[in-house]
Amino acid sequence: MSEIKPSLVILAAGMASRYGGNKQTESFGPSGETIMEYSIYDAIKAGFGKVIFIIREEFSESFKSVIEPKLSGKIATDYVYQSLESFSGGREIPAGRTKPFGTMHALLCCKDVLDAPFAVINADDFYGFDAFKQAYDYLIDGIEKGKYACIGYELKNTLSDNGSVTRGEINVDDQKNIVSITERKEIYKKDGKAFTPDGGTAIELPLDTKVSMNFFCFTPDFVNWSEDEYYKFRDANAAELKAEFLIPEVADILIKSGEGVVKMIPTEAVWFGVTFKEDAPVVKAQLQKLIDEGTYPENLWA
Repeated sequence: MSEIKPSLVILAAGMASRYGGNKQTESFGPSGETIMEYSIYDAIKAGFGKVIFIIREEFSESFKSVIEPKLSGKIATDYVYQSLESFSGGREIPAGRTKPFGTMHALLCCKDVLDAPFAVINADDFYGFDAFKQAYDYLIDGIEKGKYACIGYELKNTLSDNGSVTRGEINVDDQKNIVSITERKEIYKKDGKAFTPDGGTAIELPLDTKVSMNFFCFTPDFVNWSEDEYYKFRDANAAELKAEFLIPEVADILIKSGEGVVKMIPTEAVWFGVTFKEDAPVVKAQLQKLIDEGTYPENLWA
């Protein structure tokens, strides 16, 4: 068993264009907690030793003012800034581009601060304690260079009533190793079913389809390996204003290259999150229900 405590990397640099506000620091818990604080609380409980926040430098001061007082003395913290200029390799930024280049670009920005196996999650998703316990156990006992994992959720537990969502559809072999991750960028609910466009027509996805919610377990080697893939992506999308370098898609490249395997670890945890402004009251109600059931205290950090 490794003696190095794994780290938790939180993707918090998103622009939240569909939400219409800075949901990373918005209060959802009864004592002013952000969604990611519940993830950090669960990660500490599971045994993680450090949390690394990937944020935009322009709101670092306000971000730290919310987070640091709550986490002081509870877990080590580090901060990484994601920007358009990060890892340009001398390439020009497409004229008119305003957003950084996606979640794997964000993770690449962590390259110099990663010193242990780590899990990576979104700031605006609630994952549940079981997911962090499963991830911690794998990061301690199962992970090694070229042998990674993805926490798999059932599609039916990850949809929004307020619009379409992006999910990574997971396909596995008999050993639960992922064969492919298909990024479905427009999954929507209709009449209790899930649909997504595919080649101009809508196809139905089974509700028990396992999907990625961007909860992966890696070693720093994966990030180092991804750098060359990132430059290939930049060269192939030199004039694109919205192309993104996404973690599930890069994991899929790794799998298909034969240079690594990614195991799918199923979780019974309940997922919820805020993609749209209309999701906020639902999330607050779900958190309150968990508090009423005794899963979390009324004030996480009291």
